Amino acid sequence: MRWADQGLLDSESLEEALKLAEVIPDTSRWRIFVRNLFLWLGGLALAFSVMFFIAYNWDAIGRFAKFGLIELLVAACVIVYWLRNPDSLVARISLMMAAILLGVLLAFYGQTYQTGADPWQLFATWALLMLPWALVSRFSALWALWIALLNLSITLYFQARGGLFWFAYNLGENLYWVLFLFNTVVWVAWEFLATRITWLQERWTVRLVAIACGVPITTLSCQAVFIQYPSRAVALLVYVAWLAILVAMYRKRIPDLFMLAGVCLSVIVFLTTFLGYHLLRSGDAVGGFLIMSLLVIGMVAGAAVWLKKIYREQQA
Repeated sequence: MRWADQGLLDSESLEEALKLAEVIPDTSRWRIFVRNLFLWLGGLALAFSVMFFIAYNWDAIGRFAKFGLIELLVAACVIVYWLRNPDSLVARISLMMAAILLGVLLAFYGQTYQTGADPWQLFATWALLMLPWALVSRFSALWALWIALLNLSITLYFQARGGLFWFAYNLGENLYWVLFLFNTVVWVAWEFLATRITWLQERWTVRLVAIACGVPITTLSCQAVFIQYPSRAVALLVYVAWLAILVAMYRKRIPDLFMLAGVCLSVIVFLTTFLGYHLLRSGDAVGGFLIMSLLVIGMVAGAAVWLKKIYREQQA
């Protein structure tokens, strides 16, 4: 782009240069993208259509026919994975379909026999049973599903029981602490193992886990502004330490602009909450919102300048 600004490249040469630099996808890359997209959409549509088909025809289909249909499709997906190259996209999508249908099977089992189990047990059992597939597949998307199921199980457990292990009952912020600690352990383990295992080096999964860490700790910090809960000071200290670790790790050691952008977003949310709480308490709502708007614009502009500076450093 700088060469084009300097007049060294005309419009036709610029387009060709962008294709060579893989900024603009060529025909073959578009074809691969469309093929993979249709494979994913077809596989997911087939898996979810089984659930809707049985639910819609609940009274018309017998109990054994429902279970037989789901189990047959689970077995078929596993067989496809076994027959194909395990690293191929078809095999991985087949195993993802099997994992989704496993959850459908467990849900219909609970609905049919009315076991009386809490909802969290369904998702925890689902995660436990699909764990061997995740270990065998070496597929980050399947691990992302497994992590999401555990997060959902923890959340539903808190709603059903009110606490977990050493955390006191009936304290809403404890759920955020558990989610933050769990996802932080997953995040640290993923980054550590990614230096040794090739397939873990896909960045999108660890970015999702980092978001799962950032949302609860940012929420705890924002709540600390206007709620006097017991772990308020600890939340603020952990929040500052967490931000410092992210900046130190992803600015130099593992360059990742997405993670640093997440840091900026978290800081902007916290500062907006802090400033809004104190400005709006003064009684002048109109003036408070005006000042908050200007401050948000300034913080976003500052974050953009900082991120561009880091981007230039990483490209140097």
